[in-house]
This record gives sequence, C-alpha cells and structure tokens, in this order.
Amino acid sequence: MMKKAIVVVSFGTTYQEGLRLNIESVENKIKANFPEYEVRRAFTSRIVIKRLAARDGIHIDTETEAIQRLEDEGYKEVYVQPLHVVGGEEYDKIKKIVVQYIHGHQKAFDKIVIGRPLLYYTGQEDRPDDYVEAIEALTAQLPKVESKEAIVFMGHGGIHPANTAYAALQMKIEEAGLNHIFVYTVEGFPPLESVIAKLKKRDIKKVILMPFMLVAGDHVNNDMAGDDEDSAKSQLVKAGFTVDVYLHGLGENTKIQDLYVQHLKDAMSQKAGHGICRH
Repeated sequence: MMKKAIVVVSFGTTYQEGLRLNIESVENKIKANFPEYEVRRAFTSRIVIKRLAARDGIHIDTETEAIQRLEDEGYKEVYVQPLHVVGGEEYDKIKKIVVQYIHGHQKAFDKIVIGRPLLYYTGQEDRPDDYVEAIEALTAQLPKVESKEAIVFMGHGGIHPANTAYAALQMKIEEAGLNHIFVYTVEGFPPLESVIAKLKKRDIKKVILMPFMLVAGDHVNNDMAGDDEDSAKSQLVKAGFTVDVYLHGLGENTKIQDLYVQHLKDAMSQKAGHGICRH
C-alpha cells in the first residue's frame, strides 16, 4: 500500500500546557478523522524549536525537516495542513517548501498538497467563506454580554499583506450584526487605540479580552493580559474600562478544530480547498 502522511504545521509554542490544549488537540482531531494516515508535527518558528531543545530537550521538526523525513521514509502521498490563522510569513515558509517539492528536481512524492490557514477565502465564486465560518465557530465560546459590554479579540498582525485579514474579519463581524465584538492586533492594523476610540463612542463600560490566536502563549499572557502598563488590559483599565480576560487559545475551541479538519478535507478533495499538488 502507498504510504500516506499528514504534516500538521503550527508556529509552535514553548508553553507545554498551551501545546497540549491548542496544538495537540487539533492534531488529535485530525488523527481521529484520518486514521489511515501517519500524522506528524512541525513548527515554523525556529526560535521556539531552539528554546524547546535547550530548555526541555524536546526536538520538533521544522516544516522542511518534517517533509524531508517523510521522503526519506518512503511516503508517497503527503498533505500539509497549517494551523496558522492567516496566510502570512509563516504560511509562506510552508508553501515555499511544498512548491519546491512539486516543481523541484526531487519529484519525491506522487502527491503533495498544502491546505489553507484559518482565514483565507472570503466566499468568492464556489469557494467557502472562511471568515463567516470562523465567526460562527467563535460564537461557541462567547459569553452573553450586556448593552454596555463588549468583547475584544487580539490578533497577531504584522507587515505582511495577508495581515489585512484582521480588518476583513472586523468587517465580516459587523456584517454578521455582532456589534459588540471588536478586533485589534499586537503588531499591525487595526491597532488597540482605534478599538478604544470605538468603545468610548459606544459608551462601553466593560471589556472581555480574548485571543484570536491558536495558542494562549506569550502574546496572550503578556501583551494582552499582563500587568505591564503597555499591555492591552492595562491600557483599557487606564482608559476607564472594567476588564476581564479569557486565557484560552483558538485551538481549545472544538469548532475551530473542526474548521482545520475541513480545510484538510478540502485540500484532499482539491475542490473547495486551497491546494497545490502534483500527480
């Protein structure tokens, strides 16, 4: 029988509890849905990989090492599913190595396909709307809020063009009629300052901070919920809001887990999913 494998690639985390609750949980969901496949783990963050090796003696493959290992072991059908939120720099790392295997001299696999991240399609043509599906999945973890309360999600952000996904997410949230939900990013647009201005304009008194990140790691515990004066919590308190924090990554949300499984299924079908493959 042809050897088949799935590589589940995330940015990674040095938080062992976050790894178990947010990354391993998705990996286990994929294993349960695809029992005939070997499922492997890989991280795109070299810093996280080095820290885990130095601190805990744990070795995690990079995306390149994981795929190379499958080639060495004789696998012929490989699916690579990222757990990234947007198709940014980390996703580009994975796509680059997959393209090299498709078009490079190796021609090692009969088939190699990359799935899409959480936010990719916006419902064009016959493709799904990943934003609407993600918003629906988020409703499973949202508490009931009163008229002067709001939920603020923190994304990562950055300079990569794909990070406009967070602004698009805010627009999709508004189109869904969820006027009590706002999105900001740590390192890009929309900034927290613009969200604070919106909260004041709507006379919001209480804010619930939630991460829009796979793992509740360093950014969540420090940049979002930390006690330093530049954390989101501290800035919101200084601006006059009562603040609660929700310290759970998206990977703990079972409906988000299901979306990653569906994106993998889409890639395998090569119909609705984003995929590049060579037969």
